Amino acid sequence: QVQLAESGGGLVQAGGSLRLSCAASGNTDTIITMGWFRQTAGKEREVVAGVVWVNNITHYADSVQGRFTISRDNAKNTVYLQMNDLKPEDTAVYYCGVRSGAQYDYWGQGTQVTVSS
Repeated sequence: QVQLAESGGGLVQAGGSLRLSCAASGNTDTIITMGWFRQTAGKEREVVAGVVWVNNITHYADSVQGRFTISRDNAKNTVYLQMNDLKPEDTAVYYCGVRSGAQYDYWGQGTQVTVSS
């Protein structure tokens, strides 16, 4: 089992920045990938960014490429999402996830990000 604790959401004006954090605990040796997802009402959860734990390879959704940066601190088992130049369409509940097998199987509780125009 892996437990995830997210923090850093909030309200920001368009063009502003926020940084999300996600600390993993428990059986962290099983982590293959950690990622950030987001979800708005009535829509499916979508991937935002991910990082492969063993080699630090990252990937991003096209909609956030160049504005968001995912990074990790292995010593703290923590992944961060730096979000710059935020847009109203980035408003969502952001979830941290861990993939320890074929798919993402552990999730944080979610943190609200609201971008005002």
